[in-house]
Amino acid sequence: MDLKYLFRPSSMAVIGVSSTQDSHPANVIYMKNHLRYPVLTYAVNPKGGQINREPLYQQLEDIDGDVDMAVIVVRAQFVPGVVEQCIKKGVKGAVIISGGFSESGNHELQKKVTDIAREANFPFVGPNCLGIYAPDLVDTFFLPGERIVRPKKGNVGFVSQSGGVLVDQMVKFAGQGIGISLGVSIGNKAYLRETDLIDWFEKDLETKVIAFYIEGFERREGREFIKRVQTCSKPIVVLKAGKSPKGIAAVSSHTASLAGDYRVFSEVMKQYCVAEADNEYELTSICEVLSCYSKGSRGNVGIVSVSGGHGVVAADACSAQGVNIPGISSQTVGTIREKLSREIKEIACLTNPLDLTGSCVDSDIVASVRHLARDENIDCILTLLLPYSPGISADIGAKLSQVARNEGKPLIAYVPNEDKYKIIIEGFELNNVPVASSVEGGVLMAKALKRCRPC
Repeated sequence: MDLKYLFRPSSMAVIGVSSTQDSHPANVIYMKNHLRYPVLTYAVNPKGGQINREPLYQQLEDIDGDVDMAVIVVRAQFVPGVVEQCIKKGVKGAVIISGGFSESGNHELQKKVTDIAREANFPFVGPNCLGIYAPDLVDTFFLPGERIVRPKKGNVGFVSQSGGVLVDQMVKFAGQGIGISLGVSIGNKAYLRETDLIDWFEKDLETKVIAFYIEGFERREGREFIKRVQTCSKPIVVLKAGKSPKGIAAVSSHTASLAGDYRVFSEVMKQYCVAEADNEYELTSICEVLSCYSKGSRGNVGIVSVSGGHGVVAADACSAQGVNIPGISSQTVGTIREKLSREIKEIACLTNPLDLTGSCVDSDIVASVRHLARDENIDCILTLLLPYSPGISADIGAKLSQVARNEGKPLIAYVPNEDKYKIIIEGFELNNVPVASSVEGGVLMAKALKRCRPC
């Protein structure tokens, strides 16, 4: 099944555009793509006419040339006929925004649409969804462009049964500087499902991490998902909804999915080294670190801090998350102490976590990270930077990134997410080093590397 025309289209038709209601979802989608994206966009409505001096085609067949994908925004009962028109026109795939299918108990109508599509090998996303967002290319969300916070183009592919969760996660990704390769809201997932998206993302050169928000599966579908996860070469992150009785009931009414036994699901995810996120905040941290380091680690973390208190907070968080803080070899301690500046040589605490004190300078932090990375007991380093200290320069992010590149061990940084420290944060991010906006976030990143180690 070739999905490139659906996720990387050159042309698209929006079916259901209104000639009188500018706020209609189809109009929002049409105008946004027509004005802001390179995809060639056509508007379709059986009444025909014009919209902003552009032709409003009565049917797909009236459009000259090929149409790669269709966005269907009509009443549910008209969707089967529109799908047949798409197939006749030679459209390669569709996004069905329309609701009123299985989520409303209308299972037969959804089955009818799916049967028509499967017989013609016509893939579609939805129904009851927002569809797809491909940065700088296409956006089928029926949300005004000025209200969407868009993450930059990056290497995280995100698939969500909920359009709202997808949009909200995009906001969080943007805030943390995480880029996405593609965002897909699959809604009722009547045709394209999580397993199909794993196949697409594994082959997609722009994607390094595959993330899912999952409400539930059909019977036996969970087993197929696990089989596909087992053979996937890229790290997979999952945020599972429907963990409680109330959540399970909400899942059924939202996308007509079966939430299943969460405990069993969670244990199987651990067995196959899938990084399961407990919440959206943790999902953000996991995606950020795996977008930088996809190989995982044993989970032995060395912590370098300029504040003893922050080191204690990190140690507690590591303990709570099952992240190991091993001892450092006496040789490593001796080497680091020898490299420290005279002002802190006698006052720095060089157990793990290392407390370099607020009197340290760049060279102290750089030397500590470099030689800690060379300790065989350590396979990941968490650096807690408080830029308030006068000895820390704006170049510390770039300097530590160079050390990490040379030493070949994952480096995670904590820097307060404030505009005045942006140059330090960019020094890390531009060199593919993840930056957490909290100490706990940094620990969650280290935990994610442990969860995604080769099994």
